[in-house]
Amino acid sequence: MKLMRVGQPGHEKPALLDKDGKIRDLSAHVAEIGGAAISPEGLAKIAALDPASLPELSADERIGACVAGTGKFICIGLNYSDHAAESGMAVPPEPVIFMKATSAICGPNDDVLIPRGSEKTDWEVELGVVIGKTAKYVSEAEAMDYVAGYCVSHDVSERAFQTERAGQWTKGKSCDTFGPIGPWLVTKDEIADPQDLNMWLKVNGETMQNGTSATMVYGIAHLVSYLSQFMSLHPGDVISTGTPPGVGMGMKPQRFLKAGDVVELGIEGLGTQKQTFKADR
Repeated sequence: MKLMRVGQPGHEKPALLDKDGKIRDLSAHVAEIGGAAISPEGLAKIAALDPASLPELSADERIGACVAGTGKFICIGLNYSDHAAESGMAVPPEPVIFMKATSAICGPNDDVLIPRGSEKTDWEVELGVVIGKTAKYVSEAEAMDYVAGYCVSHDVSERAFQTERAGQWTKGKSCDTFGPIGPWLVTKDEIADPQDLNMWLKVNGETMQNGTSATMVYGIAHLVSYLSQFMSLHPGDVISTGTPPGVGMGMKPQRFLKAGDVVELGIEGLGTQKQTFKADR
């Protein structure tokens, strides 16, 4: 299934995209796309519904973030061997973990705000993993049982804030609107192999990233298990699993985003995003 949330910020309705591309209203059946609704039992109940029996919503509605109630937005750094190489860094011996503030989350086509003082706002297409049930101390063999599905995640980054200011990466990752997710939460049964998905990103129509999740160093099952050793993962938590090469920081000369730039990105089977970047006043 392709689950989504549509409507203005704070007033999104839970919905699904049917096989004909029509948006169907789920609000009579679930309160939100999140929590119990994305547990294995909740997803089974949604799957049992006849999409044709659900009210159709306008295709012109704003698309919100694909999951609600995200308590943790966890990111994995340097998790693609080819991206680590372009960054001039070694592949880490264990996953590099950092957090992105949940206040950064926005819809997949919302405007992205370049923060005050920014000179190095960058792009990163990433495969997002949405947790469906609480995971604590889970093994790698059972880790996928805790995954509800996948989404496109744009890990927008301010590189000067991230690497040139004292402290950790979080301050360069957490600016308002720096976390577009969606358009859909695609349930895992629809994706045959999440470790073999094409990923791409364009800036003003020019292809910058053209990679594949096959070059991910630490795969999804490993990441879910690994993270669950340090913290409980809860329904609606999002793991953004790293980016392939082609980010602005890795270019020679480096390239960064400015007001008016349009970024488009997508992942095979998970949909696309499109954002206009604007100065945050």
